Amino acid sequence: MLVLLVAAAGCYLTAGLWRRIAARSGAIAVVRARDVHSTPTPYFGGVAMLMGVGVAFLLALHLPWLSKQPVVTHDALGIFLAALVICVVGAIDDAIDLPVIAKVFGQVLAAGVAVAFGVQMYWVSLPGSIYTLDPIASTIVTVVFIFVCVNAINLVDGLDGLAAGVVGIGASAMFCYTYFLARWENLLTATTASLVTVAITGVCLGFLPHNVHQAKMFMGDSGSMLLGLLLACSTISFTGQLDASVLGSSVTGAGVLPAWLPLILPIAIMFLPLLDLVMAYVRRTISGKWWFQADKQHLHHRLIERGHSQVSAVIVMYLWTAVIAYGVMGVALLRTRLVVALTGLAFMIAAVVTIWPWLRKKLAVHTEGPTPE
Repeated sequence: MLVLLVAAAGCYLTAGLWRRIAARSGAIAVVRARDVHSTPTPYFGGVAMLMGVGVAFLLALHLPWLSKQPVVTHDALGIFLAALVICVVGAIDDAIDLPVIAKVFGQVLAAGVAVAFGVQMYWVSLPGSIYTLDPIASTIVTVVFIFVCVNAINLVDGLDGLAAGVVGIGASAMFCYTYFLARWENLLTATTASLVTVAITGVCLGFLPHNVHQAKMFMGDSGSMLLGLLLACSTISFTGQLDASVLGSSVTGAGVLPAWLPLILPIAIMFLPLLDLVMAYVRRTISGKWWFQADKQHLHHRLIERGHSQVSAVIVMYLWTAVIAYGVMGVALLRTRLVVALTGLAFMIAAVVTIWPWLRKKLAVHTEGPTPE
């Protein structure tokens, strides 16, 4: 909780400074045809997030308990340096609009920094078997995974408060999983994944007051790429370094499903951003466009087209992220009828909230009758 609050405070208190710097340096999001905001808005929210992550890591590494864990200390340094690289690339892009190839190079470079510090997939652990990756395969898998996560979060950043909320909810679910699973299995609870995910949750909470509708500032590519990299690194540091065969001794209803959870949960946490990424790639490829060419057909755009306001569309995305991430974790770890029933109920509520504008329109037409010609 202390690390979370420090991360939130570090981001919240420095956001105003970086908003003024963005306004004076011309790093401003102008209104384009594909955008939803109506007034030019400063960027550099991602730099404030980096400040929050930095002070949170600095505090954590001076706490008596966490500072005694050499793996956490080493990984935190590598992840922060990778975050610094990708945030700088994103901030430059926010200011002068870098070519796509330059952004891709920056993303790969940041992933390479993480790999150089040992934050990578060493094996893929499945129930009953472990597939060890050789150094080349490990590096390729890690870089590709970080690249995908970075661009998935980048694409979902299209409405005020959307990316920060979705990532914050997903990161909090990942923290609950890594921390409580370690306690249940009598493993060391001081893990890199727990530290990074609680820091992500903190900076997202600290940034949201500046970013909810009407947003005072945007996180920009410096923020969306930063969050994508941090989320990917937390997943890699836990999923790629955890032996799934140790799971199940203390988990309620132990069996095959808990052992699959290290692979399933990261997908559940980033389900909406990954779904949006896949849909965008397929949609643009079919229409003969490059995957990086922007359009106005993302999930949040479709919700607005179907009658949601900006605020309600964001709430729907929050709701689905929470239902999927916490639902998968609860069902897999606890596996009780009550948890399954509550998860099913949450899915139904999310579905009703999603289609409510359409239902309301249909009910109005049915009540009032067809409009006369």
